[in-house]
Amino acid sequence: MPGFTGFRALALLLAVGIAPALLAADGGIVTAPPSSPAFIVMGFVGGFVRRDNPHHGPVKLAQRIQQEAPKEAHIEVFENRHRKSAYRMILHLLDANHDGKLSREEKAAARIILFGQSWGGSAAVLLARELERADIPVMLTVQVDSVAKLWQNDQVIPDNVAAAANFYQPHGIIHGTKEIRAADHSKTRILGNYLFDYRQTPAQCDSYPWFDRTFTPGHMQSECDPRLWSQVEGLILERINPESRSLAVNPGR
Repeated sequence: MPGFTGFRALALLLAVGIAPALLAADGGIVTAPPSSPAFIVMGFVGGFVRRDNPHHGPVKLAQRIQQEAPKEAHIEVFENRHRKSAYRMILHLLDANHDGKLSREEKAAARIILFGQSWGGSAAVLLARELERADIPVMLTVQVDSVAKLWQNDQVIPDNVAAAANFYQPHGIIHGTKEIRAADHSKTRILGNYLFDYRQTPAQCDSYPWFDRTFTPGHMQSECDPRLWSQVEGLILERINPESRSLAVNPGR
């Protein structure tokens, strides 16, 4: 057990609010591991889809990633209109010492991945931009047939994003942005703009409503296509699971 001097040091640490610090058996100070998650993976569903709808691509992907990710990872899906809630959740998760503000060290420790489909793809980019203003880095953004609302820009990836990928299909009333680009190519690597042409290779989406199958078939197929989402999954697992070495390719071209 630490001697009297050790107990005085511990009391001093608690008095100044350094809760994570503990005393080693020899009286030295060791730092407890932070309580923030090792990785934060945030997904966004498109349209007016509920965040827990089990038939939609982002929800299915989050469930699969949860099975493969380290137990310290935080994985969550949001509705695209709740981007601010996702932002607040990230700030809360990064606040390892729970003092209500993020230090430079807490920001630098961030391991964040953002993805989404349709309006959700645009939400992922906008959230990355908001994190940039807070000096918080993002490891990866992935957009799937990304559709920006009138006042949004989902084509330019901000400087705080290390890597970004875009999957799109070009047909129909609703179709995703064809090309994303880096605001600064020296800071962001664009992994690719991957085309999936469902007129050549359709995907089966039998559980989707007749309206989607009739009026927005291409956009709908981008959400249910297992080939596409397998590529997104590979990109994410490559970063959060050291044993994964999957690389994105474009089987839809």
